[in-house]
Parts: sequence; structure tokens; C-alpha cells
Amino acid sequence: MNPLAKELNEQIAKDSPVVLEMLSDLGKNLFMPKGIITQSAEAKEKAHKFNVTIGIATDKKGPMYLDSVYKYFNDMTPSDLFTYAPSSGKPELRKRWAEKILKDCPSLTGKTLSLPVVTNALTHGLKLVGDMFLEKGDTLVLPDMFWGNYRLTYATIGGAEISTFKTFNDNGGYNVDALLEKCREVARIKGKVMVILNFPNNPSGYAPTTAEAKAIADGLTAIAESGFKVIVVCDDAYFGLFYEDDIYPESLFSLLVDRSKNLLPIRLDGATKEHFVWGFRVGFVTFGQTAGGDQKAMMTALEKKLTGLIRGTISNCPHNSQSIILKALNDPKFDEQRAEKVKIMKGRARSFKKVLAENDFSDEFTPYPFNSGYFMCLKLKNLDAEQLRVYLLDKYGIGTISSGSTDLRLAFSCLDEADTPELFKYIYQACKELHK
Repeated sequence: MNPLAKELNEQIAKDSPVVLEMLSDLGKNLFMPKGIITQSAEAKEKAHKFNVTIGIATDKKGPMYLDSVYKYFNDMTPSDLFTYAPSSGKPELRKRWAEKILKDCPSLTGKTLSLPVVTNALTHGLKLVGDMFLEKGDTLVLPDMFWGNYRLTYATIGGAEISTFKTFNDNGGYNVDALLEKCREVARIKGKVMVILNFPNNPSGYAPTTAEAKAIADGLTAIAESGFKVIVVCDDAYFGLFYEDDIYPESLFSLLVDRSKNLLPIRLDGATKEHFVWGFRVGFVTFGQTAGGDQKAMMTALEKKLTGLIRGTISNCPHNSQSIILKALNDPKFDEQRAEKVKIMKGRARSFKKVLAENDFSDEFTPYPFNSGYFMCLKLKNLDAEQLRVYLLDKYGIGTISSGSTDLRLAFSCLDEADTPELFKYIYQACKELHK
């Protein structure tokens, strides 16, 4: 093992031996090398005469660039666009995102968190976390309505096993009891369990109520307190896109930090969905403390391990998109402009609810509960979802997603309110035609 990895492991073990045990073999061996990146950072600070460290081309003004590229950027300096960002991300952006987290989740104030590490959006962050904490054969707990890319990332590529529970209970709420029972089951067998809490959920478009959120957090804490290692990944890709008053307004991450020495909360969020910049690919990974006093050294060590994994795979994330997001976050009109878009999304979600309430489609399909995010799902009663998807596409030119044999996912995020009645009319009509 590299001495730098040993040093980081010692820092983690000093604050929390359990967290060190949670790491995969790869996670234990990770470190941020003191190579070109570190030496270049030192040179940037001290090399006042000549700096011939980093592999970029410069002139007296700064980084070289082509006017044919630079002309597409307004109010941006070449150094914010063309140079490499650090492997952990643009420092100013990391600090600004940390401030945003506390603003969005005020109950985290005073608790120890890592500084967010920039990832190439959330998919990248999910893979990094899997590499750090999951061995082949470890079990990941998910609801049966889960984003299909989890299977590719964790099972196909990572070699982990996926164990699911029924997403909703018979009362139309989130199936908290089934989630906790599945986690207990896995923990009893493996001694360790990782669970992803994806709220608002893709594909269902559901976020838990305050009561459900607290029950989930309390239940996972109880499992950890009974002696099992629990890693909770909060996939908050659609955070803040909440359309009902009873939804828990913060991330469940807030309810999990500093709860048990055996429970490590990890938050993944980003600008991608929250701020309507899908192609910018700017995400973040933030670690929260387990119970047990000051854990700043452990947070720093986990950051460095994660940064080393980024360095060893993609080196660093794009600088230009990070710089643009930072400028946007500091724009005084940013919150107001985002609120306007969220209002539009809320109107679209409610238009779906209105049409479903005013029409009886129940002989063909019923909606799963939805209250947030981008999507909702229909549960088909008589048809295969893939059969209906293809028929809608070929006959009516309507694109939908089959997310299971009975489930059809619809993205209200990309449909004007005025078009909602027509959409459901054609879906219902297609169901009837397929019977013939």
C-alpha cells in the first residue's frame, strides 16, 4: 500500500475506525499522488520567475486560446475556461456549493461535512462512491422503481448485487417498512449495507413527506445502532423540485448526519437537473460525519481519496462549465430565475394530476404517487409497457419510456400544460386499440 494511502487510512481510523472498515479494498488503497498536480499547485503559489510545470501552453497574457473558440463565451476570462481545474474541482465553486447546501438544508448548520468534491455530474459521482465502498458481491438496496443506470453502474460494471423492495405501500405512500426490512435483511447477512435514497425518485417522481423522511432516517439509524455498518447515498439529482406542501423540504442527508458511528451519509447533488444545465455535467459528492465528535480530519481524508480516484480516471472535470455555474450562483437574479422555472414545472405536474383526477382511465391504467421531480409513472392493467410504448411511437408519434413490464414513465418536465389532456387521450385510446 502506498504510504500516502496508509496516512489517509490512519486519519480516518483515528476519527472513525468503522468508516475505514466500510471502504472497499480499492477505497483503502486510494490516495491523491504528490505528482504533477501537487507540484504544479506549489509552483503556482511560489514560482514568481518561471513556471514550467503544468502541461498547458501560455503566453504573456495567460493561457493560449483560439479566437474561434473564445468568441462563444461572454464575460469569461481565458483562465476560467482553458486551464485545467483541480482534480477536486474549482475551489471557489466548492466553497460556494457548500454555502448553498447549508442554505438549502439549514438543519446541517454546525455539523461536520466535507467540502463538496466536483464530479462529472451525478452519474460519475455514483460510480466513484461505488468504487470507494462496494466490493464485488456486496449488496445495494434499491426500491423496485429505480433509475436503470444504477444496474449498469453497480451490478454490470461494479459487480455488486442489487436487492429491491416494493416502492409504494398499499396506502399510496412510500414503503418505509419494506425499505427498512430489506436493509436489515442485507445487514444481517453481509454485516454491511449500502442503500441509495433517490428523492425525488426517477422514475416515479415521488419525494417523501416529512413524516416518511423522519421514519426512514430513524429506521436506518436504528439498524446502524444495532451494530451493522450502514452507508446511505442520497441521490439528490432533482433536489428542490418539490410541488406539494407536505414534502420534507431538505435532503434526507440532513436527517442522517451525526446520527450513529456506524452510519456514513453521502450526498450527491449538482447543477444538472436543479439548475437546468444538463449538458454542463457539474455534480458534487459531499460526505457527512458519523456520530463521535470532531471528524474534520476524516472528511479531508475522504476528500483526498475521492480526488485521487478522479485523478486516476478522468484527471479532472471541465473547467468552463464549473466557472459558468459559479458565476450563475453569484448572480443576484439566480434564485428568482430558478424559482420561475420551478413554478412552470409545478404547473405541469399539477396539470397531470388534474387530468388524471377528472378522467376515469382506471380500466386501463392508474398513476403511481408523484409529487416532485421530472416524471410520473402509469401502472398498466392489461398491456405490456414496451408494447404500448412502441405502439404510441409508431401510431401517434408519442415518445414514452417503458420502465418495467407494467410501468410507463412520462416526463411532464418536457410537455406544455395545454398539451396534457391530449397526451392522456391518446394513451388511453392506444390502450383500447391494442386490445382489438
